[in-house]
Amino acid sequence: MIISQQEKLLQSAKNLVISESTKKLIDQLFDENPRLKTLLDQSKTATRFQNLIEDWILEYLEKNPLSKDFHEGKIHGFENLKRLEWKDYAAIRILDYISNSGREFEDLNLRGRKVVSEPFVLLYKAVKENTGGAHCNFVLDMIHLFRQFTGFEKRTLPSKEKIREWMDHQPDGLDERIIEIREKNKRRIIDTLVQKIDNKEIKNKKYHFEPGLTYREKTEMVSKWWDDHTFHLRFAVRNPDLLNDLLDNSLDEDTMKVLYKAQKSGIPFFVNPYYLSLLNVNAPDFAKGADLAIRYYVIYSSQLVDEFGNIVAWEKEDIVEPGKPNAAGWILPTNNNVHRRYPEVAILIPDTVGRACAGLCASCQRMYDFQRGNLNFDLEKLQPRESWDEKLQKIMKYWEEDTQLRDILITGGDALMSSDTSLKKILNAVYEMALRKIASNKGRKENEKYAEIVRIRLGTRLPVYLPQRITSSLVDILADFKQKATRAGIKQFVVQTHFQSPMEITPDSKKGIEKLISAGWMIVNQLVFTAPASRRGHTAKLRKALNDMGVLPYYTFSVKGYMENSSKFATNARAAQEQFEEKILGQVPKEFINDIRSFPGNAENMVEQIDQLREKVNIPFLSTDRNVLNLPGVGKSMTYRVIGITKDGRRILEFDHDHTRNHSPVIDQLGKFVIIESKSIASYLEQLKDMGENKYDYASIWGYSISETENRPSVYEYPAYAFAPTRQFSNYEE
Repeated sequence: MIISQQEKLLQSAKNLVISESTKKLIDQLFDENPRLKTLLDQSKTATRFQNLIEDWILEYLEKNPLSKDFHEGKIHGFENLKRLEWKDYAAIRILDYISNSGREFEDLNLRGRKVVSEPFVLLYKAVKENTGGAHCNFVLDMIHLFRQFTGFEKRTLPSKEKIREWMDHQPDGLDERIIEIREKNKRRIIDTLVQKIDNKEIKNKKYHFEPGLTYREKTEMVSKWWDDHTFHLRFAVRNPDLLNDLLDNSLDEDTMKVLYKAQKSGIPFFVNPYYLSLLNVNAPDFAKGADLAIRYYVIYSSQLVDEFGNIVAWEKEDIVEPGKPNAAGWILPTNNNVHRRYPEVAILIPDTVGRACAGLCASCQRMYDFQRGNLNFDLEKLQPRESWDEKLQKIMKYWEEDTQLRDILITGGDALMSSDTSLKKILNAVYEMALRKIASNKGRKENEKYAEIVRIRLGTRLPVYLPQRITSSLVDILADFKQKATRAGIKQFVVQTHFQSPMEITPDSKKGIEKLISAGWMIVNQLVFTAPASRRGHTAKLRKALNDMGVLPYYTFSVKGYMENSSKFATNARAAQEQFEEKILGQVPKEFINDIRSFPGNAENMVEQIDQLREKVNIPFLSTDRNVLNLPGVGKSMTYRVIGITKDGRRILEFDHDHTRNHSPVIDQLGKFVIIESKSIASYLEQLKDMGENKYDYASIWGYSISETENRPSVYEYPAYAFAPTRQFSNYEE
């Protein structure tokens, strides 16, 4: 087994003498906390030290029954979390550290190495024995923990003006100056492609030059091809050299070394020319760093390259054996076409080009499948075969006979990567299945009727990656399907897309969104909360820019994965901080909740609906998204407590499932899920500093150690039935 340098350091840390810089921080910790120093002086063992600290904290909790009940699990939920004082967070974390002290965890950031959390033992050893291996980042976290508990550090929520100031610092792709830069990028890329086609470096049967054309005629020809989405797929970048050529050779030597290593390791490249034109080359000062969130999606990190081959499957539900239930307890009709976690929802992954994407995101949750060779960008081989028709009907029969299913998400890959013909075939199959389900229900008694299909969703990043795909013929297919499916009782039609940054909103993507809305489909957005996307004001600005186009925020996802995604990872504490300190600006008052609930029924007028509500309640955006992490088996949740910390300051989080929604019965057997984060708060703040951020703008981040999943906004609730469906489960096995 190959052992990384970081793992070697941690393996020997137990016997390491504490560094001088760590000693100074430990001295600072005890100088700031005389009572903690007294407890240490009174202790002859680490156990005694822990016990005295526990007595100190319990003394506080006895005077604060709310925090005591929360700590003991007698109360929970987002509303109760909001009632906790800032000091309560610290008290609960200290007690959780103590109750979990000595507990061993599998650290998948270190390829499964076992680590033990014992923070107060580490402090004791550091002072009494000058050993233990505690790092500076660990001690920094402890300093802020006790500052929070003693009241030295208080949480001051930013003003509305401050949030707007942060938002104003984040540019968007509709800024005239940004549009001009992108036009130059486009012309440069077109010029480079013309040269490479001329030199026979790039060959394509459909897109080629006839003899005798002038250079101007060739560039005009490629400019016309630019509006054809198939051109971008066939000319997608598949190697580091072409990537660098199209970026005007602007990638530095170290980056190219990483990309060459990625290619050698077998990590695929697939970046289409349109999306590449969103990356800046020699940008003016106002635009420097503006494309960082996009760049993080295109350029691979050294951590990803080093871990490729050792990446652990995140989605346990995707591991399916014929006839056996998946991790959530569901028996599935095929091995690789249906993903299912919740009773009401099923995901369809077709055997078509829809299994692929128009680009590979560097933080893709499916990187494990690329590692196994299950996913690729060989689009020709992904064309549907005859057996797909049979499988599709088998899946439809499975759904028709399911007692709880009411929501189908067609994705992949990417739903809109399928051809019009393939997509139309899938939608028609769903429509006919929905009709059969209604017909069958007529013969069933009240309380025995099956749930009927009320929502259809398409999961796609093409409005961002390749808006040229949103053609008039596609819009007609979606509009026609909605019209007839509405008659079949389906009430909600949703396109789930993924804008990562306001810089991805371009004139082309805006036109694409307008076309989709004209078909009567509601557009919602899922953001992955990467490190650059987590900068102050970035997500708030994205919500506003999306609202301006008629798009509603849906989920804000913490980054999945372990060491392979560590460069992209923003700590969950930052997700909780953003939730309380920035997203709050777009909170809709309770008396206007019904206004939002009616949005899906009038989706073609979404821009007007959003604008009217924003004006009515005087907010810049509607924060209709929920901050969550997609947990294996457990589902989407942001309900966690920090129960431990590693020697290098990486927090250990214990997640519970989302108590606000239905789950399969297996949820009670799964228990809680522990994740060790891939970077410390201190390391994350240093990363933000390198991006040009002021670390002090994030000062309260250290204190966010508890979180609860928000309630689902009313706009995403399922429409009620006129009958009482059965509570019995089908296709489920303990």
